[in-house]
Amino acid sequence: MFITKKYLARRTFLRSAFASLSLPLLDAMIPASTALAQTAAVSAPRMGFFYFPHGAVMNNWTPDAAGSDFLLKSILAPLEKYKSHLTIISNLENKRASGPVHAITPGTWLTAESPRISHEPFGGVTIDQIAAQHLGQDTPMPSIEVATESAGAAGSCDRAYGCSYAGTISFRTPSTPLPMETNPRKLFQTMFGVGDNAVERERLGKQSASILDLMLMEANDLSKKLGAADRIVLGDYLETVREIERRIDKTASHDLSHMTLPDAPEGTPDSFDARINLQMDLILLAYQGNITKVANMMMAAEVSNQTYNHVGVTDAFHPLSHHQNDPNKIGRLLKIQEYHSKVFATFIDKLAALPDGDNGSMLDNSIMLYGSNMSNSNAHDHYPLPTAIVGKAGGTIKGGQHIVTPERTPVSNLMLTVLDRIGAKPEGDFGDSTGLIAGV
Repeated sequence: MFITKKYLARRTFLRSAFASLSLPLLDAMIPASTALAQTAAVSAPRMGFFYFPHGAVMNNWTPDAAGSDFLLKSILAPLEKYKSHLTIISNLENKRASGPVHAITPGTWLTAESPRISHEPFGGVTIDQIAAQHLGQDTPMPSIEVATESAGAAGSCDRAYGCSYAGTISFRTPSTPLPMETNPRKLFQTMFGVGDNAVERERLGKQSASILDLMLMEANDLSKKLGAADRIVLGDYLETVREIERRIDKTASHDLSHMTLPDAPEGTPDSFDARINLQMDLILLAYQGNITKVANMMMAAEVSNQTYNHVGVTDAFHPLSHHQNDPNKIGRLLKIQEYHSKVFATFIDKLAALPDGDNGSMLDNSIMLYGSNMSNSNAHDHYPLPTAIVGKAGGTIKGGQHIVTPERTPVSNLMLTVLDRIGAKPEGDFGDSTGLIAGV
């Protein structure tokens, strides 16, 4: 470390005449000799990754029969009318989720890599982001990340791993977890522009573009004064800023004439039922407006203490998931899990009603992954995982099947198979995957 390096204040900003943008932590912000530790013929498919925490009561999830002649158990029963579009995959395991269960379970669902023991997150790029790189560069947003709760209770963080893996299911890079948006108003304005209505959004969008231009010019000047390591950090940060700029440009030029957009939601509904359904509707709006082709949804937070009074369950979700094999508790837990599937099925109803050009409905051309990275919540295990796909991806997925894979098949095999169906390939080997799942 050079003692003679120039020192930047930690609160250094890129400034324009209208706003300021804070910089990430750079080496140049650390005082000399201070240790860092101290301081269009065929529509591209829509993809959705819908995660519910605390596993499932597997006897009420897994059909008794394999193949196409199967009956749905109570948790998946709300999807009965879409059975021809439904693929249930059994005997999947995720060894990458072994460790402090709740603290790393969400963030290891869509990747094939184990997280690194560090408070600075480091895992693997999740498949939604691999898909977004393949599908999302012509849309204003490569992907959106949506949730209903900002954080779970104690247990969602860990001394060794920190809090990053519990709060998201999406990693853009191994060290970049993507935040989940819980506020419907903010989500709407992120997708369609800041402002309550179309006139305000157009005016503020032009102003935002000008501000970013000025900030990027100042950042380029700053880069010339930094050391090599800081230039790399600043470069990664500015890549994100440029992505925002790209989204603004795309949004400004994006044709939404086929849609009548509502005004922005006023905020976050107090009712959980209203909140989760509103977030689902905003995902549909994003698909319909071609704002994105990839969406992630956490239906409840890991270690959620949400109550479900609207379906007659007054217990907090997470404590109830530790049912200790009490039939009464299991019955109430099932009501929550069945409710999540009803909400998801309502979303599928609306997706099936949306046309997708001359290629059928959006559901016909979609891949909607619905599942959890935990099995028996009382045991905190990761085998067998409740996993289902709804949609046929334009005919590349058969549907109408219960596929029983060999025991303890890596769930990463399914992730690899999903990527294969959209023609996307991860760079190099995909973690602990051993190959594609036949018959999907």
